[in-house]
Amino acid sequence: MSSFVKGTIFLTFVIFLSKLFGFIYRMQFMRVAGEEAVGIYMTAYPAFIFFVSLLQLGIPIAVAKVIAELHAKRREAQLQAVMKTAGRWSIISIIIFTPLLFLFIPYLAGTLLHNDATRLTLYIGLGAVPIVVFSGLIRGYLQGIAVISATAWSQMLEQVIRIALISLLLPFLVTADNPALTAAYAMAITAFGEVFSFIYLYIHYQYKKKKAKKNDPVKSYPAMPLLRIAVPSAGSRLFGTFTWFLEPIVFLKALTVSGLTAVGATTLYGIISGVHVPLLLFPSFIPNALAIVLIPAVSDAVARSNIQSLNERIGISLRLSSLVGCYAATYFFLHGDELAMKLFNLEEDRGFMKILAPIFYFYYIQSPLHSILQAIDEARPAMMNSIYGGLGKLFVMFVLASQPFIQEYGAIIAIGFGVLVTSFLHMATLRNHKMIAAGFRFFAIPYGIFILTCFIQSYLIPMVSFSFWTNSAFTLVILTLLLVLTNQIKWSDFKVLRSVISRRL
Repeated sequence: MSSFVKGTIFLTFVIFLSKLFGFIYRMQFMRVAGEEAVGIYMTAYPAFIFFVSLLQLGIPIAVAKVIAELHAKRREAQLQAVMKTAGRWSIISIIIFTPLLFLFIPYLAGTLLHNDATRLTLYIGLGAVPIVVFSGLIRGYLQGIAVISATAWSQMLEQVIRIALISLLLPFLVTADNPALTAAYAMAITAFGEVFSFIYLYIHYQYKKKKAKKNDPVKSYPAMPLLRIAVPSAGSRLFGTFTWFLEPIVFLKALTVSGLTAVGATTLYGIISGVHVPLLLFPSFIPNALAIVLIPAVSDAVARSNIQSLNERIGISLRLSSLVGCYAATYFFLHGDELAMKLFNLEEDRGFMKILAPIFYFYYIQSPLHSILQAIDEARPAMMNSIYGGLGKLFVMFVLASQPFIQEYGAIIAIGFGVLVTSFLHMATLRNHKMIAAGFRFFAIPYGIFILTCFIQSYLIPMVSFSFWTNSAFTLVILTLLLVLTNQIKWSDFKVLRSVISRRL
């Protein structure tokens, strides 16, 4: 169990840094560029990610798997042959798809996204895609030979470069009367970050390549073993990125049907996807770290038929994730809208957090549940649950957001609906597994405490007489006391963490 906890603590720290840098970047971007420019950028960004998935064809995942197998068998000379084959197929993909996407962008911007202002940002994003493709190949190679630190540091470097350029360069480029140009500059900064990340990865790749044996005969590596892995991986990832690609299209279409202008709808999408959702997702670094560690931990317990260890690991993970959800939901429900205005300089308090926070409680248990299902050979139901949640979100979004009396609040409800559908389907699938004893109690009590804390803070303590930060502190103190009194926070947890940290130091 100690290795499970150690791995979780390490990954929590790494993912926390990554999320922190990403959060700082978004905060600076909103402060410097303004709501409309952020809306244009965030509307184009899902298309950029979809372009990347399409051109990568799942090859980086295949490279990581094949390289790992060859590296384990000490067949170092073949590693470069794999990279050459992967590189050739990546170049073919770029040559085929880039012109098609270039021709598709005017239709995407003008007809699907209802905003020609996104066109320049999309063109610049498409220009950055080949860099991301080749960076992905090198990441796959380094992951295959178990050099994880280089890939982690490259992501950190990319974020630092983006934050520096957004803070120091973008203020001189912002034009108040041309938010489309500001968004395009922001996408160019994203491209610069990708270039620096690629250079860092390439230096590590060259260093590792020189250490490989040069005297061994090198044969060309066939494409089929790579493609057999790449194509299914590409299909799964493409579907996920495609649903995200559709989200701004459905959102903007629905709001324009309800009577909003394209500019107004684009700005709203930027505020929701660039401010409120990232703020809600920030505390998820702990569940995300648990999700990564859970797959090998649960797989090991299943392989050994150790029911006690299996349920212990699942129980700890779900309980910790539920506590994170309790803290996040409580704080964001009571203070989230004001916090967003303070951090991002928003022009208006729209009350989105009060709708999203109670629902996003279940998001924090979603990634551990998904990993548990993968580890117990329920990967296909887990994938289908995510698909049902994604499709349900898009359907409800169009139906509700297109109604003039509800508009963007319908889109907010749809986002929450997608989270609920996926999370509850995951829980239902898990409960059907005979080896697992997890019930619904792990989230029922913390969710009740979330409701009780909100009631106490809203009606029993006069909030108007305190400052924002004092109110925030009161909320966290009240919530912690209630969790301790109900034995949801256990002193044994702190003893385990203290012992692990002391051994590490």
